[in-house]
Amino acid sequence: MEFLYEYGLFLAKAITFVIAVIAIIIAIASSAMKQGGKKGELEITDLSEQYTEVEEDITHHLLSKEELKEKEKKDKKAEKEQAKIAKKASKDESEEKTVTPRLFVVDFNGSIDAKEVGSLREEISAILTVAQPTDEVFVRLESGGGMVHGYGLAASQLDRVRQKNIPLTASVDKVAASGGYMMACVANKIVSAPFAIIGSIGVIAQVPNFHKLLKKNDVDFEQFTAGEFKRTVTMFGENTEKGREKFVEELEETHVLFKNFVSEHRPSLDIAKVATGEHWFGTQAKDLGLVDELETSDDYLQARCKSHKIVQIKYATKKGLAEKFSKAASLSFDAIISKVWQNNRIFPG
Repeated sequence: MEFLYEYGLFLAKAITFVIAVIAIIIAIASSAMKQGGKKGELEITDLSEQYTEVEEDITHHLLSKEELKEKEKKDKKAEKEQAKIAKKASKDESEEKTVTPRLFVVDFNGSIDAKEVGSLREEISAILTVAQPTDEVFVRLESGGGMVHGYGLAASQLDRVRQKNIPLTASVDKVAASGGYMMACVANKIVSAPFAIIGSIGVIAQVPNFHKLLKKNDVDFEQFTAGEFKRTVTMFGENTEKGREKFVEELEETHVLFKNFVSEHRPSLDIAKVATGEHWFGTQAKDLGLVDELETSDDYLQARCKSHKIVQIKYATKKGLAEKFSKAASLSFDAIISKVWQNNRIFPG
């Protein structure tokens, strides 16, 4: 009887926990669906201020007390001189007002399907509402490429900056290959780290075929289409030479479009030499004309922190409490059940 009592108690606890967790997950899922249309928001970071703070912190650690006092005196004197100049400029109505140029920083770390283009669209749209031809847009680009239509749209988003006559610089610290280079070549200037991977101006497609395996196991595969080339090659049916030829023809057409796009934006390139599908390191890419300067993004920004107001623009979708809790619940569900079992087990083990 004691055995049945303990077993019943364990079963009741287990069922209670399971029902409670399921109820919570359902409630969270329902809440998340209601919030599904929630948009993200722009995050604006003043990088100039960050650079200044870092410089001041290091300076204070390196200088002695006497040197710090001397520096403070010089800084105060410089501030007074600047104030006098500003006051004089404000009185002189004929004097043209000087505006500090701004450098807008955008990051694009591309995946195969270029899903990040949604955030890029929002960031570019935001910048174009305030940017002037005296400003600059700086894109830190990292991508090995992917789907043609996704990267084509991403390149078009960057081209919106060019169309507004705002200087656009693309920076590559690690890789801008294939679709990544399609985006980079839109820029007025491309800077690259010496060992960044650049180029890969080509098109590739790989399609596994399981026809022989299905045939060996007496599995029929039927596919119905309207239009001779609605499907050129297939994963499960038997591919024909005509279908393969058409598929290769489509790849060649895409490659021609890719080459024309690159040539349009970088006409000085020997496109026949660089559009072989090969990739090069930054130093080699500079010799070939694929990039303009060898420099990391950090060096580029630090060199301009005195002359420009540097602002990073990022579009991010904030995760709500429901999403965070849902993830935590899904990860801990197994752990909860395991704990219940360990605390209430009635069999040796």
